[in-house]
Amino acid sequence: MRSSMFILLFGFAFLQSPSIADDEADRNLKAFPAASEGMVRYVIKLPHKDRKEEGDYRVEIVVGQEMLTDGVNSIGLGGKMEQKDLKGWGFTYYEVTKLGPARSTLIGVPPGTPMVKKFVAGPSSIINYNSRLPIVVYVPKDAEVRYRVWKAPTEFEKAKTDTPPAKEK
Repeated sequence: MRSSMFILLFGFAFLQSPSIADDEADRNLKAFPAASEGMVRYVIKLPHKDRKEEGDYRVEIVVGQEMLTDGVNSIGLGGKMEQKDLKGWGFTYYEVTKLGPARSTLIGVPPGTPMVKKFVAGPSSIINYNSRLPIVVYVPKDAEVRYRVWKAPTEFEKAKTDTPPAKEK
């Protein structure tokens, strides 16, 4: 009776503990340096997926800022996101050292239109899904990082050729 109770409690505790992938991501995070002066380090830990299903997913990382906008024009931020290697570890991190300037369409705004606070996107990148490694992004202190996960259908569509059939001689 005691041994079955121990197994039951141990199994319950195992289910309540963070996943092995979370532990691995936390251990791997120690390899990444702290943010330098004027920069902020963002860390994204993805939910665990089996290796065979991770190929169906991608992660879009977007760096931007909350800004007051006119609510009518489309606004974006300039900048460049660079993928860099963490020397000696084989890990990758992302860095945006300069964000801006802002660019906007020039649609006329009706008088009295209230300003709207919204996230204005700057540089972005779409990367492979890997729940065993954290995604680390270094950005200027006035920026923020957002992300979303994309899932592809498991089935591929078959492409059609537009090459006409060869004529018989």
